[in-house]
Amino acid sequence: MKTYTNEKANVPIKVDPITLQVIGGALRTIALEMSHLMQRMAYSSLIRESEDLGAGLFAINGDTWAEADSTPMQLGCLPGYIRGIQEKLGDNQFPEDIIWNNDPYAGASHAPDISLSQPIFYKGELVGYAGTTAHHLDIGGAQPGLLVDVPDMFAEGLILNGVKLYEKGVRNETLVEVIRQKVRMPHEVLGDLEAQVAACRLGTKRYIELMDKYGKDTVLSACEELMNYSERMMRREIAKIPDGVYEAESWLDHDGRHLDERLKVHVQVTKRGEEIEVDVSKSADQVSTAFNVAYSGALCVSVYSVLRSIFLDTYTHEEFVPANQGVFRPIKIVARKGSIFNPHKPAATFSRGNQVNTVADLIIKALAPIMPKQTCAGSAANIQFASYSGLNENNDYWVYIEVNEGSYGGRPGKDGMDAVDFSSWNTRNNPIEDLDMHVPLVCEQYELREDTGGAGKYRGGLGIVRWNRFLTDGFMTMEGDKHTVRPWGYQGGLPGTSANLIKNPDTAPEELPSKINGHRFKAQESVKILVPSSGGYGDPLERDPNQVYEDLLDEMISPETAFSDYGVVLTDGKLDGKATESRREVLRANRKEIPVYSE
Repeated sequence: MKTYTNEKANVPIKVDPITLQVIGGALRTIALEMSHLMQRMAYSSLIRESEDLGAGLFAINGDTWAEADSTPMQLGCLPGYIRGIQEKLGDNQFPEDIIWNNDPYAGASHAPDISLSQPIFYKGELVGYAGTTAHHLDIGGAQPGLLVDVPDMFAEGLILNGVKLYEKGVRNETLVEVIRQKVRMPHEVLGDLEAQVAACRLGTKRYIELMDKYGKDTVLSACEELMNYSERMMRREIAKIPDGVYEAESWLDHDGRHLDERLKVHVQVTKRGEEIEVDVSKSADQVSTAFNVAYSGALCVSVYSVLRSIFLDTYTHEEFVPANQGVFRPIKIVARKGSIFNPHKPAATFSRGNQVNTVADLIIKALAPIMPKQTCAGSAANIQFASYSGLNENNDYWVYIEVNEGSYGGRPGKDGMDAVDFSSWNTRNNPIEDLDMHVPLVCEQYELREDTGGAGKYRGGLGIVRWNRFLTDGFMTMEGDKHTVRPWGYQGGLPGTSANLIKNPDTAPEELPSKINGHRFKAQESVKILVPSSGGYGDPLERDPNQVYEDLLDEMISPETAFSDYGVVLTDGKLDGKATESRREVLRANRKEIPVYSE
């Protein structure tokens, strides 16, 4: 651990607790302000509405000092982005540079997540970085918006590392012209890039002001101590669980091309003392499509995110633990080279969301027996990421990308959360008003999936139904999964409901696979997305009958489910307590031993 010293006296700098808290709060506020500026300036709804972005302040080695409250997947990858540009540029960095990196083999999460970072200089010395990342609508790949079935990273579009969008404050107009000619939505993409530039400029300005106020050495010492504090807190929590090896396994539907070949995901969690190792090496080999995962920018980020939520959830801790690099120091992540989680370059890595969500869900499953109060039943562990596109009357492309919300499994003392993205995804709802106003689509239905969460003492969360209709001819790409796997129930809870994708559900229903790539739709054709609902936690026959009745009134469950799964009886539409007790006695007498997991 580095200790900053007073340059004149050559003694360690000690930061008093009050100053440490003030500087810590300032760092976090700067990161939040950067994020808010990006949202206000962004052109695309994916950034403006869904908040598919990241922003923060970072050490000269890339370590996270502070991050905004946005999508964990976009935040945790930024250290890798910065290390990637350092490896490429070395000392060729100057004040007011804005440096581009979206290379999945140099720290990026995946190709459309473009990072723009500004090196921060204080009195001529490099002292850190203001970093941003955001998912862009299109980067000129083989299909508009999203990609699933492409042969390599070169088909994913414009991928760069260490290229300067601004050098010493002067915009690289050649690069800007390349973007204009390369991508399908140049106006929106360039507008979103400038929002990132503005956030970098703001973060740099605020950080320099902080050093002007407290001094460079004090601020740097405070940053290091804040990371050390978060590390100590993480190690303290890890030490509380027993040493051992814990494993879990599941399957992904397919790679988007070989539709009858499922892919294994295996997680082994090894806990020793104050440290944890997560090994996914027994998972499937890398595939020939874009259904691979960037190791540092995607896999590691997802593992860090879920472990932080398990061990340092703010709801269960009185102490505030800053979200910085110190949290991740006790964690080691192993992935066999050539596996789906650590592919050989130049394998494509565009569609990585469902794999890393599955890893996060399996970490929860592996640790649930020893951490029952800090885990939940099986969640959607899914991202139904959809892009819609087409040509307007001027033969210019329109592209719209939406994230369809999943759900969480039931948990001790509470039902699972409905219509919430899982784990390292924290993207927000795409309002149907935004769709109706800006693109030739109309939303026919957008609601919770009734009667689909796994029954339990605490029921599983509900996914959503989203039904969109094309008003002109167009294309759709879907990065989905869990058509063949249901979220697991825990301690007697029942499993949730798998996903579905249905074309033209109102005219000629056609079941589509979980992944489609540039699928053509004619005007007035439609598609219905049904997102997985999650598993239940605990014995359904222990659920308060009044809660079951409330779910009935709210149309969360049907009378048939209330009767068959919960043993709740209605008489003349009202809860019948005596009949319910009798029904539950019959169900208890006839059932087998309650399983730990149900799938």
